[in-house]
Amino acid sequence: MCQALHSGYERVYCTAEIEEARELGERLGDGVVLGGERDAVRIPGFDLGNSPVEYLEPRAATVILSTTNGTRAVVAAAERCERVLVASLLNLGAVVEAVRAAGDDAIVVCAGVQGTFTLDDAYVAGRIVELLGWERTDAAEAAARLVGSWGGPEEAFRASKSGRNLLGNAPQLEGDLAFCARESVLDVVPALASLRDGAAEISL
Repeated sequence: MCQALHSGYERVYCTAEIEEARELGERLGDGVVLGGERDAVRIPGFDLGNSPVEYLEPRAATVILSTTNGTRAVVAAAERCERVLVASLLNLGAVVEAVRAAGDDAIVVCAGVQGTFTLDDAYVAGRIVELLGWERTDAAEAAARLVGSWGGPEEAFRASKSGRNLLGNAPQLEGDLAFCARESVLDVVPALASLRDGAAEISL
């Protein structure tokens, strides 16, 4: 999502289910590409997978995205929260500054893997917590301390369940681990624009 919007896509629609993405694509018609994965593998019939490298050059104005865990988390947050921002290490600094400027309490929602804790998400959450420097819950404190357990983000990503899934199911995407381990290289703050028919629209 972060790379797509930085590259020039105007919006990303997040859906929890594959069929929801397909139906939304049919309703919107031209100017749309379908992107997503299940277990790190591109969904059959979709234009793009979930590798950020595939989103470096816009192919349409709109991406409809459905992933195993991430888009579900975005939709769930959109159903419960007035303001939702999408963070990664790539846009870490920009998101932290946006949260600071808003001045409200912030909840970091981790997508996990099928509802369970994952190391890669916790690492990114810990970096957000560290940079914010605000009062922390125990979970936030644990995430921040976890960061220091690793030599760097790529090491943590490779050790995570998500990283192992990627290497096992789509080894050709191994370069994504180093690509996504870079901090604050994108100056974008993807934010919830609307929630319609179960799809969360994310734009700048």
